[in-house]
Amino acid sequence: MRAIKVYPGGQTIGVKVKSAGVLVVGHHFVEVSQQTKLSPGETSGLLPGDLMVSIDGIKLDEVTKVADLVKRAGDSGGELTIRYIREGKERTAKLKPAYDRNDKVWRLGLYIRDSAAGVGTLTFYAPNQGVYGALGHVITDMNTGTPIVVGSGHIVESSVTSISKSQDGDPGEKRAHFLKESQVLGNVESNTDFGIFGKMGRNPDHSLYREPIPVAMSSEVKEGPAQILTVLEGQRVERFNVEIIHVARQQEPATKGMVLRITDPRLIDKTGGIVQGMSGSPIVQNGKLVGAVTHVFVNDPRSGYGCFIEWMLKDSGVVQQYRFHSNLKAV
Repeated sequence: MRAIKVYPGGQTIGVKVKSAGVLVVGHHFVEVSQQTKLSPGETSGLLPGDLMVSIDGIKLDEVTKVADLVKRAGDSGGELTIRYIREGKERTAKLKPAYDRNDKVWRLGLYIRDSAAGVGTLTFYAPNQGVYGALGHVITDMNTGTPIVVGSGHIVESSVTSISKSQDGDPGEKRAHFLKESQVLGNVESNTDFGIFGKMGRNPDHSLYREPIPVAMSSEVKEGPAQILTVLEGQRVERFNVEIIHVARQQEPATKGMVLRITDPRLIDKTGGIVQGMSGSPIVQNGKLVGAVTHVFVNDPRSGYGCFIEWMLKDSGVVQQYRFHSNLKAV
């Protein structure tokens, strides 16, 4: 495979995504009379984690549209046909809205959401393709744990304001705020097991690199010293020492490609180890980008998992196909 070069990230980013539909996150009961409470959504078979994509053939892209359609059906006494996706398969539910006698509105008896926001770390920017990768793991809905199917989204510059330290059994977190909307860095096109990916026009500010560096395929990653790039204060990206203590030999994409341990005294002093918001922090070894921090060990926050950069590059489209496995022979 020809040499691939990218800019390692390390910048803290704010992530805003809208789902490709409206996600069911729970049920609630509608009081239709003094004696009767019901949830039409639950009765119809809709479950938390279901992604509603249309009602009566009208595509859903925001929560407010649902309320309008529910009111229309309620006022006319009509039934709604809801198309939704569960575990990758499209299904249909039919239901009649219930009239909430207290709030004087028609309801489905569902809690729903159409967007998510959070803070993470940029992993790489690939200048030749104009794409980026970040986070190193999938974004899930906070209530249901369901991976969010991205309809649209963007990443923005973010600044770290403080850090709550990790302790055994209690992972800490970076506290950060999004900077003004004019600082949009790129869009969000996909959300996979290896992070979020999209288009980006330039290497963002605060990079530690003036030129892109090579990437290492998973077979090149070794146990031993490495560095991670991350922000502890404001927008300043810094390098910190870590030790890669285990490397999994993966022939196909899989998470948890390596185990790393924080060895840098200053990082341990400031954060206690790996904290939430650090996911996506690039891992550099021997001058090559090898992976990204993805998870912290809750009971040992100085240690955690990383994923191989190879799999992130594949999901971003930079690597278009698998490399040939070393045990294959051309004939």
